[in-house]
Amino acid sequence: MNTRHPAVIATAVVLGIVFVVLGIVYWAVPAGSLPSFIPGHEAGSGHHHVKHGIASFLLGVALLIFAWFQTGKRGSAEQSPGA
Repeated sequence: MNTRHPAVIATAVVLGIVFVVLGIVYWAVPAGSLPSFIPGHEAGSGHHHVKHGIASFLLGVALLIFAWFQTGKRGSAEQSPGA
């Protein structure tokens, strides 16, 4: 499967940014103030979802790293530096 398709890279970048921002929202906004469509919304709750934030942030960073590596040079695994 060829994952170097521009649509795959663009999707990974967009989702990566969304998940990084969502992670920051989880850290900054109490659970009771989260929009109801975001997992972890608890009406009237004042605590922050630290674990949700960490997971979302790391997933976003992983997607951005994936996109970054997909934009690199195409090399052959069979080639050796001295050949």
